[in-house]
Amino acid sequence: MRFLGRLGGIILPLSCALLAACSTTKDPAEAYPGESATQIYQRGEDALRDRGYSEAIKRFEALEVQYPYGRDTETAELHIIYAYYMSSDYASAESAADRFIHAHPTNPHVDYAYYMRGMSNYYQNMGVFERLFALDLATRDLTQIKKSYADFDEVVKRFPDSAYAPAAHQYLVYLRNVIADHELEVAQYYYDHKAYVAAANRANLVVRHYQGAPAVPTALVIMVKSYRALHLTADENDAMKVLEYNYPQSSYVRSVK
Repeated sequence: MRFLGRLGGIILPLSCALLAACSTTKDPAEAYPGESATQIYQRGEDALRDRGYSEAIKRFEALEVQYPYGRDTETAELHIIYAYYMSSDYASAESAADRFIHAHPTNPHVDYAYYMRGMSNYYQNMGVFERLFALDLATRDLTQIKKSYADFDEVVKRFPDSAYAPAAHQYLVYLRNVIADHELEVAQYYYDHKAYVAAANRANLVVRHYQGAPAVPTALVIMVKSYRALHLTADENDAMKVLEYNYPQSSYVRSVK
């Protein structure tokens, strides 16, 4: 049984043995009296399969509290990450993933926890309208996006053979471009307000750290123009050489000549 997560249809290849839950108001220590650990767990999985995330999380939280060293408890903790995520409670999903990573760093499914923490951080940065419409993330505060990038980078570097590595790589490319666009917006703002030193430094950051991103040629243009305004001829010429070498005969080159 597989469950889906999306950025352009990216699939979360998670088997039903690694699923989750939602929020509860009842004390987990007192929940389900008379049921064994196995019953609590199995009925939690049944609820999860039926998309009963609230009931599932109540059961898995009860299992975690009442049987912290039980056979199925670690798997239940993974389930909780997923159910919070599917309930759109991304902050709780992030927290659950973070707890799992710190408590079980050698668990064979810790790559999944990193991946889901990245997904949760990504969606925390977006409100309802951003999830429904393709609004520009580069204009938002990117604190959560940068955390998401770090999580996906962890998956790709530490778990290259993980089932989640290809999807994490796609997110890395996308988020790198979002972050680069954000830094470019800041550089353009500084340039428009004649803060040329700040503009050149911010644009230089884009060129150095986000090679291959669509924002790079525009960042080079801002560098050339900023150094020209500051009468830093050597720096202007260096930036111009990089622009001409990488984007010959382009409108970017023509725009600064």
